[in-house]
Amino acid sequence: MNHRGDARRLNGDAGAVTTEMVIVMPVLLTLVMLLAQVTVWWHAVHIAQATASQALAATRVEDGTAANGYGEAERVLGQLGHGPLRDVRITVTRTAASADVRITGTAAGVVPFLHLPVRTHAFGPVERFRPPAAP
Repeated sequence: MNHRGDARRLNGDAGAVTTEMVIVMPVLLTLVMLLAQVTVWWHAVHIAQATASQALAATRVEDGTAANGYGEAERVLGQLGHGPLRDVRITVTRTAASADVRITGTAAGVVPFLHLPVRTHAFGPVERFRPPAAP
């Protein structure tokens, strides 16, 4: 029996697992962080969409105003929390025929130096009361 040959074979693989882990683990952790970043961005988009929808509803009612829509947007953001949605900008406009709400911001960062934008837009006609036509 040659114990030296067995030792040489074992020494040839020494550190192979460590080298593989040094390469694989950062890649795996980066993928997990990217997945978490996309999830946070998606949640921020949903918050912006819900806010824009509620603000549009408050703006386009018969006696609604742009100020009513802006106030509703602030109220909804206060309830839902600003956690994943940062640097929020709310723009509400109302004309005689239509109402328009835009919510923009950025998603909270999980991956350093990656700031994903969030933009949503809600648009609809202004509600008007029309009395029934005379028979």
